[in-house]
Amino acid sequence: MNNFPWEARPEGSKDVMWRYSQNPVIPRNAIANSNSIFNSAVVEFEGAYAGVFRCDDKCRRMNIHAGFSEDGINWKIEELPIEWVTGNTDMIHSDYKYDPRVVWIEDRYWVTWCNGYHGPTIGIGYTFDFKTFHQCENAFLPYNRNGVMFPRKVNDKYIMLSRPSDTGHTPFGDIFISQSPDMKFWGEHRHVMSPSPFEDSAWQCMKIGAGPIPIETKEGWLMIYHGVLRSCNGYVYAMGAAILDIDEPWKVKYRSQPYLLTPETQYECMGDVPNVVFPCAALHDEETGRIAVYYGAADTVTGMAFTERDELLEWIKNNSL
Repeated sequence: MNNFPWEARPEGSKDVMWRYSQNPVIPRNAIANSNSIFNSAVVEFEGAYAGVFRCDDKCRRMNIHAGFSEDGINWKIEELPIEWVTGNTDMIHSDYKYDPRVVWIEDRYWVTWCNGYHGPTIGIGYTFDFKTFHQCENAFLPYNRNGVMFPRKVNDKYIMLSRPSDTGHTPFGDIFISQSPDMKFWGEHRHVMSPSPFEDSAWQCMKIGAGPIPIETKEGWLMIYHGVLRSCNGYVYAMGAAILDIDEPWKVKYRSQPYLLTPETQYECMGDVPNVVFPCAALHDEETGRIAVYYGAADTVTGMAFTERDELLEWIKNNSL
């Protein structure tokens, strides 16, 4: 796309991923009643871009809003939260909605999010136009977070990554994968990845969770994910990447030992939740290999970072646990 959001690597930088110089790309007050706008799900839509955004309001209630952009950088976020209509079920009560992901599969855009239903679990819905949104059955029992769909069926089944958790600020977490024939009933659960031993890769030693929609590549599925370190000053969320087998995506081929991005800037280190880099979306230009990653920064604003697909794949392979 000619309007693909991109900024060249800074002169002299050798990093495989670099920040957008004008970050944060979405400020905390982009709509009138927002306290913060951060973990953001973005996709291509009708020659431009659309998405679903976590917006905590000034009552500190968590909800998700639709948004649109011509260039992937300048966003118009809807002032009111998404109003859901019924999909394949009666409407499900929800105490909150947060941390969405969005993916195009076959004929519609599917949305997943952390849904408050007697504790956090994975909500599912879909839209054709980012105006009308249909809510479906929750994927799993509580407790679960970080529900991330694959962009196509694998072995004729829908595939979703998730992280079983608990009702609080989970001090643990592995990535699992689940399969469904119909986007309603989920099973065939498989373990994908655990946190690493502290002595091998401390930035991801406490818990991990899937981030953006996986990208299909010649090496396998490129999965960008977050990892958490429990430091003497609290949790630190950073970003890494792995390559999963193309036909059996519960099998990890390579996994980054160093982080790709960790909290360094003021907007990542200072905010409602300090020291957070939390990726939720990635745009991929197939022709050029360019990737633009959207991430929540300090649970307050949205940042953007860039990388080259082939260079990133080689980096993962050369720096694998």
